Amino acid sequence: MEIRSELKYSEDHEWILVEDGIATIGISDFAQDAMGDVVFVELPEIGFQVDAGQPFGVVESVKAVSDLFAPVSGEVVETNDELPDTPDGVNTSPYEDAWMVKIKLADAAQIEDLMDADAYRTFLADQ
Repeated sequence: MEIRSELKYSEDHEWILVEDGIATIGISDFAQDAMGDVVFVELPEIGFQVDAGQPFGVVESVKAVSDLFAPVSGEVVETNDELPDTPDGVNTSPYEDAWMVKIKLADAAQIEDLMDADAYRTFLADQ
């Protein structure tokens, strides 16, 4: 299982990378592995306002349907248009090709509430 040190993580297993006030968000390697083969991804429209902790999309696998939860608040400024057509990318490349959305941060301080890689490893070990 891959956990990248440059990312932050939520308890809902989303990862986030912030660059210039824009947060790129996807699901962790742990989450995609637990879900099994992903067969469907639904993402919000550009301009959608998300609130931290609230659902912003859906991932369906052969095992379950799961909501995607926003780790931060803000406005969706870009979605990964490839995922609806190639949802299996979530399984093969959760950190590169299968990012979900890019959000313009409403409050950059929310990043401090997320886990770094070491804290996420500890969190997973305690599950």
